[in-house]
Amino acid sequence: MAVDGLRFERQYRTSHSEGYLILDGEDRFGRIELHFTASVVYGTLIAERDLAEDEILDVIEQIDDELVMTADVPRDDFIVTVYQGRDAGTYSDDYFDDSEEDESGS
Repeated sequence: MAVDGLRFERQYRTSHSEGYLILDGEDRFGRIELHFTASVVYGTLIAERDLAEDEILDVIEQIDDELVMTADVPRDDFIVTVYQGRDAGTYSDDYFDDSEEDESGS
């Protein structure tokens, strides 16, 4: 399975972190959360498909090249924790407000 051509859509940015949706063409590939400290960048990569280690390393290298190295922050190390799984949903206050209304019969 090739992982070339991934693209990143920023979902949020704070003064010390960024979160991206990773797309493979039109398909969701996963997410990357980046947290910038004084000298180390920490990443949490969630891949929504099974990948071999060499594919994971290719994805990390692309993230480093396209997102971390271009961030203009000091980087002595890039530490990435990788999870493989599926998206079980996204929940917000609106979801819980709607659930409470359904339960009360409103």
